[in-house]
Amino acid sequence: MKFISKFFWLFVGVLFIFSGLIKLNDPVGTAIKLEEYFEVFSTDIAPFFKSFEPYALFLSIFLSASEIVLGVALLVRYKLKVVLWLLLVMIVLFTFLTFYSAFYNKVTDCGCFGDAIVLTPWESFTKDIVLLVMIVVLLFTQRYLEPFMRPASGAIIIIITTALAVIVGWYAYEHLPYIDFRAYKVGNHIPTLMKSSAPLRYKYIMVKDGDEEEFEEYPMDTTYTFKEMVAVNPEDGPKITDFNVWNNEGDHTQEVLNGNKLLILVQSVAKADQQNIASINALVKAAEKAGITPLVVTSSSTQDFEVFRHEVNLAAPYYFGDGTVLKTIIRSNPGIVLLQDGTVKGKWHHNDTPELEEVQELLAPEE
Repeated sequence: MKFISKFFWLFVGVLFIFSGLIKLNDPVGTAIKLEEYFEVFSTDIAPFFKSFEPYALFLSIFLSASEIVLGVALLVRYKLKVVLWLLLVMIVLFTFLTFYSAFYNKVTDCGCFGDAIVLTPWESFTKDIVLLVMIVVLLFTQRYLEPFMRPASGAIIIIITTALAVIVGWYAYEHLPYIDFRAYKVGNHIPTLMKSSAPLRYKYIMVKDGDEEEFEEYPMDTTYTFKEMVAVNPEDGPKITDFNVWNNEGDHTQEVLNGNKLLILVQSVAKADQQNIASINALVKAAEKAGITPLVVTSSSTQDFEVFRHEVNLAAPYYFGDGTVLKTIIRSNPGIVLLQDGTVKGKWHHNDTPELEEVQELLAPEE
């Protein structure tokens, strides 16, 4: 039992630290996931969950930092009993969220490990059940985990860990994720990712006399009732399925994916940060003179965007895109994306708006 207890101690501690770091890498993405939960719960459980949405970013950084701090506290065995009870409360909360997602098929990706490791709802629930069992076992086997450092040393480690975790999360919010795990990361060729890497294959789930059976080809036996068609190799399907740019004149997706394009993405004018608009405007004018086509893509309505662009003097043609897609492309509002024939050459938070020289260097032919 001593060996099992120490294995669980190490596994739980490391996994909570890893999970927290992945979330702090992209606190905006974690906040978006929390907003999804609040939206679902406000409809299905109680309207007051809607009131948590304005605090999603704070909760994102707080909960992610808490995972890291509790993981470190467990590993250094600082206030072990208190830490284990806090871990138990946290994993019970996570287990409820993942079960709700899986059973009711509401939030199809819990965001447990951000975009780095995408789990299905039932996989996430299973993972949380395993952790729940491990933490309960640790609660009953604490005697095997004796402290190995003075309380004062443990307290110092926890204080430093807390400060570093908050700083790491806030910096990622003020700039961009340290590591981009999404399909629109720098270096990716969007048109290629919009195609399947191999032909998709399907299996057919059929029902007969109350029993389900699977077929690689649709059965000719009419006594079977069709239930669903499931992709056998979904990993070979397109990684990008919803990238579209349009205006009142029609679809402009292919136009955007050709040539050198400087995209200014404004997810929503109501939430757009205007503190660096002057720098963005200067970049837009300089890029246009240098032969780089600047354009704006927004998810706001024509009326709202017209008001916004006149307020901030954003002089570039604008198009429309899906709000969720724009949030996926870049965790900044507004954000800047440089494309060269559909390849992502650069991405910048509005706080890091580049000079024209930096943009041109990224477009220069490789020697």
